[in-house]
Amino acid sequence: MKFYLDTGNVEEIKRIVKLGLVDGVTTNPSLIAKEGRIFKDVIKEICAIVEGPVSAEVISLDVEGMLKEAHEIAQWAPNVVIKLPMTEAGLEATHQLSQEGIKTNVTLIFSVAQGLLAAKAGATYISPFVGRLDDIGVDGMALVRNLRQVLDQYGLASEIIAASIRHIGHFEQAALAGAHIATIPGTLLPVLWKHPLTDNGIDRFLKDWEKVPKVQG
Repeated sequence: MKFYLDTGNVEEIKRIVKLGLVDGVTTNPSLIAKEGRIFKDVIKEICAIVEGPVSAEVISLDVEGMLKEAHEIAQWAPNVVIKLPMTEAGLEATHQLSQEGIKTNVTLIFSVAQGLLAAKAGATYISPFVGRLDDIGVDGMALVRNLRQVLDQYGLASEIIAASIRHIGHFEQAALAGAHIATIPGTLLPVLWKHPLTDNGIDRFLKDWEKVPKVQG
């Protein structure tokens, strides 16, 4: 499973890239707004840091507006991906962009039907939001499992980005469910590599090391 960072914070991306864990980045208007910087500048800087795909979302809700924004954003970097909403207009724009060879990420997917339509329209990536489904009492990870089964069954090329990952359980379940990618908030990532038994083990090793005779001279 590939790891994407779900953030617009450039310093956070630089830190995690050093660990060799960043296969790509996803952003959205809310994440960009937190940075208080110009959208284009943030996306171009992230694309220069990360070799993998970087999703940048359009704001327009009509096909013409989406395509206009998409064509502009696509010029910013070779690894930029156009993020589009799961709507009729979004599907039409996705289909046209896919025919032009422009990569797309259809976001805000909450059902197998939506995911299948996006894949059929030519989406490079489809993003089911598992955490938001869990919030309303629906098993978000079941959607990931079912989408993977449908994509495999019909030989559809779209990759599943498990989005709205809230905790380590989501992350691990996404891997088991067959998500191609999990997009993870930068604040959650350290939780994934920490464990109290690891910390206790390090403390014990260090205390034992203090008892080892040291060579003199």
